[in-house]
Amino acid sequence: MRRDLEQLIAGLAGRGVYTNLITAGVGIVEGRVEAFAEAGLDHLQLSFQGARPATTDRIGNHKGAHEKKLETARRARAAGLPLTINAPIHRHNIEEVPEFIDLALSLGAERLEIANVQYAGWALTNRDQLMPEREAVDRQAEIVAEAQERLAGIINIDFVTPDYFAIYPKPCMGGWARDAFMVTPDGTVLPCHAAQTIPSLSFERFEPRRLSSIWADSPAFNAFRGTDWMQEPCRGCERREIDWGGCRCQAMAIAGDAAATDPACAKSPIHARMAMLIDEARRIATVPSREEAFVYRRIGAVTESA
Repeated sequence: MRRDLEQLIAGLAGRGVYTNLITAGVGIVEGRVEAFAEAGLDHLQLSFQGARPATTDRIGNHKGAHEKKLETARRARAAGLPLTINAPIHRHNIEEVPEFIDLALSLGAERLEIANVQYAGWALTNRDQLMPEREAVDRQAEIVAEAQERLAGIINIDFVTPDYFAIYPKPCMGGWARDAFMVTPDGTVLPCHAAQTIPSLSFERFEPRRLSSIWADSPAFNAFRGTDWMQEPCRGCERREIDWGGCRCQAMAIAGDAAATDPACAKSPIHARMAMLIDEARRIATVPSREEAFVYRRIGAVTESA
């Protein structure tokens, strides 16, 4: 976590910019959450890999992580910060969805995001180990819908459905470079979190150029903005300005072409490949030595679980 984060928050707050800290919550030293609140932080999002301590520690490969996250949540609420709990859902924690709901309520969170894992970056590397069963996905959707109705006015529950089981794709980021961008710790400006997985694109840092210039003129930002870039069937589709062609990074990962129709869409010529990938993951899940052989990300190294 950046040492100058308090200064960044204060600078943004002084300009009226809404600030939201998304964190794993395991490496925040005592006093910093309170300092963030004092600097003007508007909101904190805290991720839990499981509703149970054993799940959180195993998926994150960090012993004691669950208790550290709980402490971060308590400190955030004590400091008066609005809190969202992020629950990334996959094969190994999908049965814990009711417990995630209880956890968010017990921590006093205003919002719970139950987000099925999006298979990009490191999740793509572990796709076969993380892919849930269709029956579990359907059961999860029913549980979430019931909770959304039952807890309306008490907690907001957002539900991000899994692309691999979808009929139509989601409008990733609301459409490429339509109304949001990301800035990495080194100052690189991106139109979405996983944009650097598209090898044909180059991204710029904001120090040599103004953000407004990058936003308006960067070839990477303009590559998939609007609809002119679209191939068929997207170009002639009535949903082209609803889902904006879906996820460019997912198209790159599965179709090998970032300009292709998102394979999550039933109109994609390779939509059937999604079902094939689900079946392959199911087959691997029957091999005990493979099911939980996660590939963990480490700075400068890659670690496989036993």
